[in-house]
Amino acid sequence: MIGDLEAAGPRWRLRFVRRLAHPQEKVWRAVTEKEHLEAWFPGRIIGDWEVGSPLRFESRAGHHEGFDGEVLAFEPMSLVEFRWGPDVIRIEVQPQGSGCVLTLTDAIEEIGKAARDGAGWHTCLDMLECEIAGTERTWTVEDRWAEVHPDYVNKFGAAAATIGPPE
Repeated sequence: MIGDLEAAGPRWRLRFVRRLAHPQEKVWRAVTEKEHLEAWFPGRIIGDWEVGSPLRFESRAGHHEGFDGEVLAFEPMSLVEFRWGPDVIRIEVQPQGSGCVLTLTDAIEEIGKAARDGAGWHTCLDMLECEIAGTERTWTVEDRWAEVHPDYVNKFGAAAATIGPPE
C-alpha cells in the first residue's frame, strides 16, 4: 500500500496503485464528481473536466490560500490529469476482473516534500476507499497521516523528508 518515489526528469514522481473491489464506473465517479471529491480530495476543486479548462483549488478549512491549475488530459472512465499548483496529478482507472486498478501519480518539483506528500496521498486514497465503499472512517486524517508518514520517511530516505508536515 505504500507508494513509490521515482525520478522523472527534473521532477520526482510519487506513484500509488490501489486494487479496488469496485467497478470502474463507480471509482471513476468518485474521482471526478464534486460530491465524491469533497470526501477525499485535499481541497475543493472549482472548474470543469475539459482539457485546457482552468481549475481553482480552495481550502475547505481556510488553512491556505487558493491556487490555480488546469486540466491537461481527460478521457472519460479512465484518465484525468491536471496541474495542481506546481504539481501534476494523474489519476488512471482501469478495469480488472470485477473491480479495477486506480493509479495516482503526483509529479513534484522538490524531493524534500516527497515523504510528506506521500503520506498525504496515502491518507487521501484511504479516504477515497471509504467513500467508494460507503463506510465511515474510524480514524482522523491527522492520525492516519501521522501513522503512515514514518513509513514514507523510511522508504524514501532523509532527503525526501526535509519539508515537514502541512500546517
